Amino acid sequence: MPSLRREIRRLLTLAAPVVVTQLASMMLGVVDTLMVGHVSVRTLAAASLGHVWTFGTMIFALGVIFGLDPVVTQAHGAGDARRQGLALQRGLLLSLLVSVPVAALWLLTAPAMQWLGQDPELAAMARTYAVVQIPSLPFFMVFTVLRQYTQGRGVMAPAMLVALVANGVNVLANWALIFGHLGSPALGIEGAGLATACTRVFMFVAMAILMVRYHLTDDGWTGWSREALDPRGLREILHYGWPVGLQYSLEVWAFQVATLLAGRLGEAQLAAHSIVLNVASVSFMLPLGVSIASVTRVGNLIGAGRIASAQRAAWVALAMGATVMSLSAVAFVTLRSVLPRLYTQDPVVHVLAASVFPIAAAFQLFDGIQVVGGGILRGMGSTRPAAFINLVGYYLLALPLAWWMTFRLDMGLHGLWWGLALGLSAVALMLIGWIRWRGPAARFAEAR
Repeated sequence: MPSLRREIRRLLTLAAPVVVTQLASMMLGVVDTLMVGHVSVRTLAAASLGHVWTFGTMIFALGVIFGLDPVVTQAHGAGDARRQGLALQRGLLLSLLVSVPVAALWLLTAPAMQWLGQDPELAAMARTYAVVQIPSLPFFMVFTVLRQYTQGRGVMAPAMLVALVANGVNVLANWALIFGHLGSPALGIEGAGLATACTRVFMFVAMAILMVRYHLTDDGWTGWSREALDPRGLREILHYGWPVGLQYSLEVWAFQVATLLAGRLGEAQLAAHSIVLNVASVSFMLPLGVSIASVTRVGNLIGAGRIASAQRAAWVALAMGATVMSLSAVAFVTLRSVLPRLYTQDPVVHVLAASVFPIAAAFQLFDGIQVVGGGILRGMGSTRPAAFINLVGYYLLALPLAWWMTFRLDMGLHGLWWGLALGLSAVALMLIGWIRWRGPAARFAEAR
């Protein structure tokens, strides 16, 4: 029991600042949604579609960058400064490379949305929201590399501080650019996109200043060298990263496709769906913080050769993820009539969103388990199983069920969310099984 309590304390120490970081990061999007929602329901719907495309096309690139996680965490656990430094250099190079195709996809927002069956006027507004963010894309990718590097070494505070301050920057920028203050014209949805872009640039600059000011690379940096261009080293990050990118893309696009399906039901249904999904995304930041802590903890322990401790850390992390999401589920039910009023004054949207919140609450437990399970596998360097599990859970179960319930059984938004809930529960159960039979303890047994 003492060792279990120590493990809980260690994970909480790592997870607490990461939870704050993730919540603060998520609030950037929440603020955008809250503020454009007060322009009009149509503007809210268009911004939601724009976010579907920008985030949905960016997530694979972010997953590739997350290929740094097992390299940095295990090198840090082994005390290998040279390997950590090379991983950072290679991550910076990859972050700039992956920005190019993502930017090209953002230019195609309008035709992509129309091809996916969305209203042409909403698609054009969504393109405006996306295109103005393109200059900020490489800054955000580099910021992500710096964040993953510091977190992989157990240094959680810088990213937390940057994310907290960035929220103030984002609120001010949105207020000025959306509604026309501080000498700016009222730009509406374009202002929301510009505010997001300005905030991303700020996050990169602030993170870089903190890393230089507090010498956060001194014991994990060996200076730039031609070795950073070694194809074998770049392939190692890609080897870990592309399955993570695929896993995240499969998961995110399951919800993005659900948003597109909601768009076929009408503007009010799309707005209600976006509100519920936005709140669910905020609650998701809690277990995501635990997940990132599990990446660091499990990876560090494996790098140090403490495999049994890594397995114990995995089970503790899963239990923590399930616990925090059980609390979120209770909040969803009890506050279902209050939360929609934060986003819009439309009474139709209020009623629709309130009726969906209890269904969203039903899968909160499984959401916490699946995201922590994915983090454990990332810390192990076993990134492919989670991608396969997401493919099965979301695309063979969740989306077909969601479409059938929504349009064949005429359940509307309720059918959409029940389909997602069933698929998510399948993903969570499959990940638990994998960690039980192929987790760190099994790897240790095979090594012996």
